[in-house]
Amino acid sequence: MNNRLANDRRAMPLPATIAEAIALEMERDPSILCIGEDIGRAGGVFGTTRGLLDRFGRDRVVDAPIAEMAFSGMAVGLAQAGMRPLVEIMFVDFIGVCLEQVYNAAAKIPYMSGGRQRMPIVFKTAGGCIGSAAQHSQCLWGLFAHLPGIKVVAPCNPHDHKGLMAEALRSDDPVVFIEHKDLLLRKGKDFRHHPEVPDEAYTVPMGKAAVVRPGTDVTLATLSLSVEHALEAAETVAAEGISVEVIDLRSIVPLDTDTVARSAASTGRLLVVDEDYLSFGLSAELTLRVIERLGLTGLRQVERLAVPDVPIPAALSLEKAVLPGPDKIAQRLRQMAGGR
Repeated sequence: MNNRLANDRRAMPLPATIAEAIALEMERDPSILCIGEDIGRAGGVFGTTRGLLDRFGRDRVVDAPIAEMAFSGMAVGLAQAGMRPLVEIMFVDFIGVCLEQVYNAAAKIPYMSGGRQRMPIVFKTAGGCIGSAAQHSQCLWGLFAHLPGIKVVAPCNPHDHKGLMAEALRSDDPVVFIEHKDLLLRKGKDFRHHPEVPDEAYTVPMGKAAVVRPGTDVTLATLSLSVEHALEAAETVAAEGISVEVIDLRSIVPLDTDTVARSAASTGRLLVVDEDYLSFGLSAELTLRVIERLGLTGLRQVERLAVPDVPIPAALSLEKAVLPGPDKIAQRLRQMAGGR
């Protein structure tokens, strides 16, 4: 890293970081445009498109009505015509009303055209729990990862949000880019890992996990807000003599099994933490991939900690009871490393 880049790093609020990433890519590539509800004059419900309308005008920043099926379908047509649309779906839960365009059109057209037609669309959305009840609190990255033809990204810090957004906007494949609502509401200095953001444009590759804390006793793999929770839990149990290696997956598709398997082979224990639902999801997929890589005798312990198969409750106390927060993670780490 050169000195200028090191000196130009700033701790920024996450919404401003994302808006900057989009603006830099729109300046670089005139085929990029944004479509979504309240993204223009309002700058997005979390402020992640603030300033783009004034900078790029109404032809490239389009305020859409509450009609997700319609404007996601517009994005498919725009992509077929050579544009690179970014579609903002306010909350990830709302993608259900336009899922046809996501998994049958955007995801399948490249395959059905024999690769002649690309689908460079970014479906940008917000997921995760902040006390918004069952229909506004899901993550759902496991759902999209199950559908072939879609890349799925869920960063945990400002640096990776900016780099992965640039990478997504440059991709010729459809990308579901899931921001966590809790992270969007934090100040730049409130991130434990990589709060600094360079001024210039850069990319972070999809499918490359990051070891954000080295350790020797347990490998903990997770993503999005749960990286923050995992780091907090790892600090807590470190005072008790338990060394935890924390891995930020960054993306679910592609999934970096190699980094997780190398770490788990060293520690002998793997814990996968996931704010998405427990059954048929990321936690099961990743643990099985690691077991297939290392063999049935390659690990002493494999455990999962995720949201049980219930809708997210409205009451904050009940929401906390079902989420894999720092206290639950620390307790599971103690149980796993107790007989080391």
